[in-house]
Amino acid sequence: MKKSDFYYNLPEELIAQTPVTPRDHSRLMVVDRESGAITHRHFYNLCDILQKGDLLVMNDSRVLPARLYGEKVDNGTFIEFLLLEQKGDKLWEIICRPGKKAKVGTKFSFGGGKLLAEVVEVKPDGNRIVQFSCDGNFYTVLDEIGQMPLPPYITKKLEDKERYQTVYSRELGSAAAPTAGLHFTKEMLQALREKGVETAFVTLHVGLGTFRPVKEDDVLQHKMHSEHYHLPQETVDKILQTKQNGGRVIAVGTTSCRTLEAVATEHDGKLVAADGYTDIFIYPGYQFKVLDGLVTNFHLPESTLIMLVSALLGYEKTMHAYDVAVNERYRFFSFGDAMCIL
Repeated sequence: MKKSDFYYNLPEELIAQTPVTPRDHSRLMVVDRESGAITHRHFYNLCDILQKGDLLVMNDSRVLPARLYGEKVDNGTFIEFLLLEQKGDKLWEIICRPGKKAKVGTKFSFGGGKLLAEVVEVKPDGNRIVQFSCDGNFYTVLDEIGQMPLPPYITKKLEDKERYQTVYSRELGSAAAPTAGLHFTKEMLQALREKGVETAFVTLHVGLGTFRPVKEDDVLQHKMHSEHYHLPQETVDKILQTKQNGGRVIAVGTTSCRTLEAVATEHDGKLVAADGYTDIFIYPGYQFKVLDGLVTNFHLPESTLIMLVSALLGYEKTMHAYDVAVNERYRFFSFGDAMCIL
């Protein structure tokens, strides 16, 4: 299995730069998992497509406004921080540029002094560990002065930060949005519940590694990044009840999928409440233990995400669906259109 097997030609103008308004008016490609048959709908049609007794499992992680622009305290030169992972009280691992300015002991100021930082460690990979300080709550200050860490392929400024959050986001900690959920509105979720479609939540904090390209030509040599997840007992109970009643368990997004399948894989196919880290890599040949369906966006060529979709739908059907999406001028990536595999 080669990386190049998962390449497709994507015209640059199909990379969505801004989200659709309203959220649920994005297009939706519905693909039959067995036959590969494709129908073209809109996301608000999902209520008609799903059945009473189905369960949508969603990632309620909330994106940190993790990009900070500031200056070196002693001479005012520019610095950019990107928060990666919390290591302690106001202690964070970050990426910074230009890196040569961020030696151990160097101090930086953000938001006109509202947030201060001192480098306490330089890691072998070039990342830094920094200690922040501020008056009041760190996250309140971050929300005020931080910018959304949009993917590198989005070049337009985001006018409303909430458009890079799902309407059900609760648990702060992601460096990137679980984008399949961006299409839902509160009204749509209410309509789904009224139909008898249940919802349940997991938390997986999306790391920037989600954008890390597969470099090895042999796919199996790729090392996945690790991300923190939480699978609550309430969600486990809802999944088991859905299965018992003959309903379908449908993950909203690859992050929800990876959480459920990681826990089941670690526990011999059983689903239990769990909290930990996963670096599960799902590619064709993987036997799904929980999922019956998936709602997801259209992913980058040669990415681990298109490989995950291929594992569920089948390689040939997936690549055909992507060819159709290009020909039909679907919008791609984080702010793009969606696919529903059932």
